Amino acid sequence: MTSPVKVLVVDDSRTARAMIRHAFQSHPDLVITGEAANPLEARDMIIKDQPDVITLDIEMPNINGLQFLEKIMRLRPIPVVMVSSLTERNAEIALTALQMGAFDCFPKTTATVPGMNAYAGLPRIVRQAARSKPVVKTPSTPSPVLATDRKSWKQPHDLIAIGSSTGGVEAIEEVLSGFPSVSPPIVICQHMPAFFTASFAARLDKKLAHLSITEARDREVLSPGQVRIAPGGTQHMTVVHTAQGVMTRLVQGPPVNNHVPSVDVLFDSVAEQCGARSMGIILTGMGQDGAEGLLAIKRSGAWTIAQDKASSVVYGMPRVAAEIGAACQIVSLNQISAAAMSACTRQTQA
Repeated sequence: MTSPVKVLVVDDSRTARAMIRHAFQSHPDLVITGEAANPLEARDMIIKDQPDVITLDIEMPNINGLQFLEKIMRLRPIPVVMVSSLTERNAEIALTALQMGAFDCFPKTTATVPGMNAYAGLPRIVRQAARSKPVVKTPSTPSPVLATDRKSWKQPHDLIAIGSSTGGVEAIEEVLSGFPSVSPPIVICQHMPAFFTASFAARLDKKLAHLSITEARDREVLSPGQVRIAPGGTQHMTVVHTAQGVMTRLVQGPPVNNHVPSVDVLFDSVAEQCGARSMGIILTGMGQDGAEGLLAIKRSGAWTIAQDKASSVVYGMPRVAAEIGAACQIVSLNQISAAAMSACTRQTQA
């Protein structure tokens, strides 16, 4: 019998700790071994209880959570799930935490709904975090991208579509950094809550100055070198092929694969509207969102790529894509941009 996952909860709010405890009660495979009101208390509990996963409130009075995360990753690497209320400031902190090695960020809402626990979705993320191997990372200073402008796509494309979830913050940056400034338009669906996607796009735009990266807007006709990220919230992102070029459309709709926006919704529209002149790339993430959509892109005659297991933070979405035959190529994260650009030649020759 597999031992339960040991969880340490770090949150200055007694109410929040109680709600997290309640959310875990129906999950016997997850056991809270300790609760700390601040990192000083948590430090001793880490040594004593040897937790498998830590949930860490993103903002606590007089405490720098990022400094504590850095110490965890440097001295005793343990998967950490950051818990964040949905504010613009916390979104920035959460993204920094992800770049430093946090497994994921759980969006804590301040709204109260009768009979609903704001932490009901946390056990699923903690369970996945326990299966991961923490990677120590530190924020880096943006550097000018020069080598990418010496590269070129071997075949013209109307659109490149990328889908990702857990681990996607670092993975997307890695892939985009390998593309030149004159690249086909790129649309991205990264599973993130509202507030996070705008901050994520702004950070990428600052770090990868050779590309124009923003959150997607409805009815925007895309140009080469532009990257558009689907806004988190209640709308799916799709594309429409017009006489002027590929246009983004933001549409209301129910969750698909439990997600809004959904990678499958985006990929299906890419397959239908752009066909063989598109490319689909699926990166690290939990679940199966995007796998069927990637298969649709492949069946339309386009080239498709999936990230491999070894380089994925969570080998869920790309695993399902590989299993159903949706990927023309399965490659390591640091080779995806090169594979995408060189695959054009192989596609032409096929």
